Amino acid sequence: MNARIEIHSEEVRPVPGGRLTLEDRERIAQDLAEGLGVAEISRRLGRPTSTISREVNRNGGVAGYRPDQAQEATRERARRQRPTAVGSPEPPAATTQEVEGKLTDVLVASGLTRMSARVLACLCTTHSGGLTAADLVRRLRVSPASISKAVGELEAMNLIGRERDHRRRRDRYIVDNEIWYRSLLASAQFNNNIAEVARQSAEALGRSTPAGARMDAMSEFFEQVGRETIAAAQRYRHILTR
Repeated sequence: MNARIEIHSEEVRPVPGGRLTLEDRERIAQDLAEGLGVAEISRRLGRPTSTISREVNRNGGVAGYRPDQAQEATRERARRQRPTAVGSPEPPAATTQEVEGKLTDVLVASGLTRMSARVLACLCTTHSGGLTAADLVRRLRVSPASISKAVGELEAMNLIGRERDHRRRRDRYIVDNEIWYRSLLASAQFNNNIAEVARQSAEALGRSTPAGARMDAMSEFFEQVGRETIAAAQRYRHILTR
């Protein structure tokens, strides 16, 4: 007796093409935060399970997936893999890490601690301009305590701000173009403080004495520098906000 085998064709649904967008990645992060599995997320997005699984695994895993970093990493991979036309100049060799390193060194030379400089450089070189403490811990590979101390120092200097990411229920530390304007104002205030102390010292020592005369000149110098620093910052502020 021959068995009869019936073959039923299954309906094949078209799969959306193209790369994942930032909106797709934000939906992935939200679904992961809600505890959904990769299969369910792929079904919601209409994408192959392998696509979502590869996306999550290569960008921090279920616990560490961040949409903005995943988007930035994808752009970087695409840039590295893009072929160069014959006769055209080679693309810049500097990577994000190299840029961060150079900016960090400059910020350290200006007086910031190295950890604070690394955090500020990291924020400045992200496309979004904002990262959570957990993002900074992962990117810089340091302890949460180190990040906490660094952001505290930067906030006290008005070099970074803080906003609430209600979707992820975390604070994001952010930079904007005016951090350099605020930095100059802070420098001017420092000069004014020195000028005031030097003025008081000149009065206490007597301006007619050598030490008093020295303090008097010091006071006038820092007062003038502070005043002109503020004027220059205000004059060129439009460059940062245009």
